[in-house]
Amino acid sequence: MQKECIAMLLAGGEGSRLGVLTKDRAKPAIPFGGKYRIIDFTLSNCVNSGIDTVGVLTQYQPLELNDYIGNGQPWDLDRKEGGVHILPPYQTRQCSDWYKGTANAITQNKPFIEQYHPKYILILSGDHIYKMNYSKMLQYHKEKNADCTIAVIDVKKEDASRFGIMNVQDDGRIYEFEEKPEHPKSTKASMGIYIFNWDKLRFYLESDENDVNSCNDFGKNIIPSMLLAEENMFAYSFKSYWKDVGTIDSLWESHMDLIKSKDNIICKDKDWKIYARSPMKPPHYVGANSKITNSIVAEGCSIEGDIDSSVIFQGVTIEPGALVHNSIIMSGAHLMKGSSIYNAIIDENVVVGQNAVIGSTVIDPVKITVVGSNTKIGDGETITNNN
Repeated sequence: MQKECIAMLLAGGEGSRLGVLTKDRAKPAIPFGGKYRIIDFTLSNCVNSGIDTVGVLTQYQPLELNDYIGNGQPWDLDRKEGGVHILPPYQTRQCSDWYKGTANAITQNKPFIEQYHPKYILILSGDHIYKMNYSKMLQYHKEKNADCTIAVIDVKKEDASRFGIMNVQDDGRIYEFEEKPEHPKSTKASMGIYIFNWDKLRFYLESDENDVNSCNDFGKNIIPSMLLAEENMFAYSFKSYWKDVGTIDSLWESHMDLIKSKDNIICKDKDWKIYARSPMKPPHYVGANSKITNSIVAEGCSIEGDIDSSVIFQGVTIEPGALVHNSIIMSGAHLMKGSSIYNAIIDENVVVGQNAVIGSTVIDPVKITVVGSNTKIGDGETITNNN
């Protein structure tokens, strides 16, 4: 069996900066946007781009993610030839290793890759929110006769020092890579999306594996090694919405981005759908005395309180007199009478007692309060700024 291009999706990171949200789940499994998971965007991008073979490399707390992906049917990836495959670390006769870095994760899965005899490998991350046609990036890669193509996005000059920055020539050729430079020369930030010629990448992976001083990482080792060897490396500019949701603040901000306009990343591009494994729920109910403004409310909710500028997931109950403002309320949460939620992320199946207050009304800077899944907040309790 031969596939021109297969995708390897890195989904094993711990996501420690997300605190209690990743205590029992991998970062790509975090709920997003009312009915999705973060990984839905990358998987949907693959199938919409015509890439039907995806390896998902898991490691940290994989149970919920594995169960969610299942056989890949919601993304049309339940294929006899190809499809989606969960790839955890495994034991061989020689050794048993956790993935030591992003490059090592690919190295350990060479047998999976080589059964498809691909010419190109697409390396992806499972913790970004965006819509992207990878087939256009692959076409660019071919036109440039590149050995490696790296997707980049322009960021603000003042933010550039937070990213890996690609310095490029006028034709897009990369001549230098700077990891979080103090004085960046450009604003072209790496998105962590790579296309490699497989025979070329395999050579560098093998060399990197033999280097005892290597971190076995694409950004720290593979990319610099290829640049040093003057391989053909090009930057592919992406100009649409993209958000790395690796922190509490960025996850909250990305949800607030959804409600700034009805033309958000979920609703727009009707021909580029985001697919999800979403349970069937009845329509949501909104009580006669409730008020909802500038918000997203998913199916199966019972709303009798007030909601403003918030994202409410499936199956949430909000009792009379409860208030939700600038917040994310995940599936199954129950907010009892008189409770107030401000600038907060409430994880799945949380119960908030009567007249409890969660979050802060401070808006400059916004302080995000997070409550972990299955927590019960007592009547009258106050929780603020625990992030």
